[in-house]
Amino acid sequence: MRDIIGRAVRFRSIFMFLLAVPLAACDTASPHFRGQAVQRITVEGSVFEVRLRGSLAEAVRVNPQYAPRLGPIRNRAQRAMEMASGCPVRDVLGDQAVLVGRLDCGSGEAA
Repeated sequence: MRDIIGRAVRFRSIFMFLLAVPLAACDTASPHFRGQAVQRITVEGSVFEVRLRGSLAEAVRVNPQYAPRLGPIRNRAQRAMEMASGCPVRDVLGDQAVLVGRLDCGSGEAA
């Protein structure tokens, strides 16, 4: 009986670990933006974690959305980057989950 209980406890621990690993990576910044302060911004139902570094901004979408198209997500991410930085965004590249924008802050950097 102890052997069965021991196996169940180990199985549960392994199961919880395997369940947590993918979730922990969902909102991780890309290497260039690691260590930067994060702002969580919601635009029209899309939730982004926005990080700024120099003249670039990264928006990571952290909420689930069924089959999001890139066009609307790109526009929402651009607005989130503008809200976080206080600067207009020139270009946005990426996919439905992670987008990077080039900020146009004039001679200064983002707020």
